[in-house]
Amino acid sequence: MSVFELKDVRYVYQSKYQTVEAIRGISCAFDAGILYAVMGTSGSGKTTLLSLMAGMDIPTEGEVLCGGVSTSEMDLERYRREKIAMIYQDFRLLPLLTVAENVMYPMELRGMKTAEAKKKALELLEKVGLPDSAADRFPAMLSGGEQQRVAIARALGMDTKVLLADEPTGNLDTENSEKIFRILADLAHSDGYCVVIVTHDPALGEAADRTLHLRDGRLLEN
Repeated sequence: MSVFELKDVRYVYQSKYQTVEAIRGISCAFDAGILYAVMGTSGSGKTTLLSLMAGMDIPTEGEVLCGGVSTSEMDLERYRREKIAMIYQDFRLLPLLTVAENVMYPMELRGMKTAEAKKKALELLEKVGLPDSAADRFPAMLSGGEQQRVAIARALGMDTKVLLADEPTGNLDTENSEKIFRILADLAHSDGYCVVIVTHDPALGEAADRTLHLRDGRLLEN
């Protein structure tokens, strides 16, 4: 069974002034151990697709299935807390918490004791290539590439095997973009994560295991 499956998903934004069909009948599946890139121009529907997978909303029609269960049948807040982890372009680290405390935060929300969470946070920071000396720094003291590594470590602390990344290299230079991509690829290939990246970067699209191209809310044939 696929980790994720979209069945004839359609999503419509409705406002007082207009109706926008952002996703138009997309069906596809996502498996563990694979890094996917979702590509398309602005307005193609890629961010909306990721948002539906992340449980920010449910489809207007069709189903988003996680582990065979439709998100429309789930408690979405619990789903976002337990089933998926998000990584963002702007890192979204808490500025008043140290690096270690940022990584510990989702673990402590799940009830993990502080000492255990600190030990796990240090292991995860090492996993993404950050030294122990970074643990007690604040996010503003780190480079953009280092902050994104902290964000990935925090996502790993969510204890889920699904990583959804919205333009994770969008604020980084080429060297750091490649480093972040290699970390995410290794998490898919070595640790069995299902990693889905929304990106504008054609180099990342080419390097991904599978690439999905969207245009006007539709999935193009590869």
